[in-house]
Amino acid sequence: MDTNLLRPAWGRLDSHELRILLDERIGGPGQYDGRETAPNRIHLPEARTKCRVIITYCNQRIASVEIGEAFDAAEWDRIGTEIETSVLTGPTKVGREYSFSSYRVQGSWRGEQSGVQILPPDPDAPRAPVETAEHPFILEFPLQETALWPLTNHRRIRNHHDFTLLLNTLLRGRTNLLPPRAGHCWGCFYRDGGPAEIRWVQNQYFAPLGNCVIDDPSPLTEQRLEVIESERYYTQPMGIDGRGLRVPDDLDDSICRYQKLASARREEFDRAAFWFDIASRQWEISASAAFAALVSAVESLINKDGPGSKARFRDFFEYYAPGVTLIPRRNQMYALRSNILHGSLLMAIDQIRAFGWDPPGEADRDLHLELWTVTRTAIRNWLRNPPPP
Repeated sequence: MDTNLLRPAWGRLDSHELRILLDERIGGPGQYDGRETAPNRIHLPEARTKCRVIITYCNQRIASVEIGEAFDAAEWDRIGTEIETSVLTGPTKVGREYSFSSYRVQGSWRGEQSGVQILPPDPDAPRAPVETAEHPFILEFPLQETALWPLTNHRRIRNHHDFTLLLNTLLRGRTNLLPPRAGHCWGCFYRDGGPAEIRWVQNQYFAPLGNCVIDDPSPLTEQRLEVIESERYYTQPMGIDGRGLRVPDDLDDSICRYQKLASARREEFDRAAFWFDIASRQWEISASAAFAALVSAVESLINKDGPGSKARFRDFFEYYAPGVTLIPRRNQMYALRSNILHGSLLMAIDQIRAFGWDPPGEADRDLHLELWTVTRTAIRNWLRNPPPP
């Protein structure tokens, strides 16, 4: 007899969302019962006589929910009704949160089809006193609301993360958000030309935002972001010149293509965008780790069938970024990545040298910048022409 309580109609139900819902409605955080023999099973709200349901995971997803000793059929029927009438079919609202850009956001932009908006920060929001910084802006995005606030807020946080990393692949410079596990570091402050002030600080940002979920998009500001023809946007030089953030004219279309990706393809793109973001975060610590992350971004999008990994890496660039790099350079990129991950090599610029310049370090920088550029180009082109589902 099949004891799995999951219903076929719940095929689109996200496992993280189901876990939040069960924690709220049944209780948590749950218990193992025989973890050595059943490491993928957890009992809610507790094990044995107090257990109402048993959750089994497979490949990071909930594969089954089974009846526990204290199972309440009426309670499960209420949960099922909530899933079908709220979790899977809730109204569309607008989520809001702060993201950061390499460029000051001095105006606003609206994607008429995607529902995504870029807005300048609140007038009272902290701002960087220099141009080369992480400049805050408010990102608004579509959000399916549920009757359960913790679940709605989970979706808001997830969508904010996903759309921010998407913009990081589509906009010049870097677009990022605060890390989920904020660390601490020593910080140096200069006040009114006085002596440096050293403090132990947390990587954190707070600014006025207003409601983080609203019914309709916020009004656009009078000043709008400059829109540039996409071919010119991605090819012309664009440094930190004080003109603020600019966007390509196909940005809305690119976001819509992301929203329409099949589930498996979207998971692949999200992994690629994650590793592309990690490459930026790792650069200040380790150029070797950043380089390996760029290769992982590419490998997230490579079809697993076909020739060996090195050949697939080379062929992927040949298809999605033809002519950007020569085949010998692609082979060199993958070979360096393999040596880094197998522990047999560090890039020269990771090997401490107090002063000076030399060809090995410069060659590393050139190869890293080349891989960075071609990876971003390939990710964008993959989004416009992904493999079939």
